[in-house]
Amino acid sequence: MDFDLPENAAAVREGVLAIAGKYDQEYWSRCDADKRWPEEVWRELVQGGWHSLAIPEEHGGAGQGLLELAVALEALAEGGAGGAASFMYLLTPAFGGLTIARHGTEEQKRAFLPRIAAGEIETCFAITEPDAGSNAMNISTQARRDGDGFVVNGQKIWISGVERADYLVLVTRTIPAAEAKPRTNGFTVLLVDIKQAVTDGTLTYRPIPKLGTNTVASSMVFLDGVRVPADHVLGEVDQGFAVLWDILNPERILAAAGGVGSGGLVLKIACDYATDRAPFGKPIGSNQGIAFPLARIKAQLELARLMTYKAAWLWDQGRPCGSEANIAKLTAADAAWQAADRAFQTHGGMAYSLEYPVARMFRDARIAKNIPVAEELVLAHIAQHELGLPRSY
Repeated sequence: MDFDLPENAAAVREGVLAIAGKYDQEYWSRCDADKRWPEEVWRELVQGGWHSLAIPEEHGGAGQGLLELAVALEALAEGGAGGAASFMYLLTPAFGGLTIARHGTEEQKRAFLPRIAAGEIETCFAITEPDAGSNAMNISTQARRDGDGFVVNGQKIWISGVERADYLVLVTRTIPAAEAKPRTNGFTVLLVDIKQAVTDGTLTYRPIPKLGTNTVASSMVFLDGVRVPADHVLGEVDQGFAVLWDILNPERILAAAGGVGSGGLVLKIACDYATDRAPFGKPIGSNQGIAFPLARIKAQLELARLMTYKAAWLWDQGRPCGSEANIAKLTAADAAWQAADRAFQTHGGMAYSLEYPVARMFRDARIAKNIPVAEELVLAHIAQHELGLPRSY
């Protein structure tokens, strides 16, 4: 067994850390306060090709895999971005580039991947619905055959990045859930031209005011007769569940990488403060009540990193990774939250001040225990599939 990062992944880490090092916490806090996409950082990632790592070389990318994307995301988060890094690597590099590279037709790859690699188009992803929540099987957004394409009607919720994206990777039902046998039949994944649909008046969206991760908006999306050509199907009609799993597992793995990186960042901020702060004549970090919880979080983050890399490696090898992706997401989200909570406690009352980055990181860390899948559902999956316990839902 070799636990060294591959040479390419190590180079990715160094390259992304070099970009992250140019931007201080004041920059990220300003983006968050202004509810503004970190355009300057995104531009540097695009120019350096750090966003197109998983796009094949013949289509303008680096020809790497999910492991390299995970390392890049972790580095950006740990280098200063914190929770803001996750969406920068999920929306276009993963939902667009990674998915099309694995499941797109040759025509789709030629049409979309070079433009993603060049930074000309961006993507986002839509699966969650108000009445389905975490139960993807019960989504009701319908894609109906109409001539040489599909007409889509439905509603999605918590869709991040739609306001800036060019294409929406949309999960629909072409067979209603009640009629699908087995339940995994009848899913079709479509590439929707957002700007065309907005112009046509068939797609609208409404941002949702939210607690954190304010560098990207999350919206309600309304689909009312959206037309999608047949050549914009990813995978096969009615057989989109295979595509869906190759979106959801990388999403969980990358969310885990973001948790590891964000946890590492806020842990460092807490340790720096505990080293400098000495109200009683010695650094507060010399007290075991401060030091031991921080040390425990370090151990938790290292364990989460190992499982994240393992899950990404398995996905790159084309091997099953559902349990590993779930465990990585569960442990990384919890470690990131514990790090933010302990950093808050270490800073005392000053953590409540927006002059310090702890409050922002505390807000951003909490949602990771709920998205992209609630930890209770992750535990249910582990109980059933790893422990052999009866199905709980």
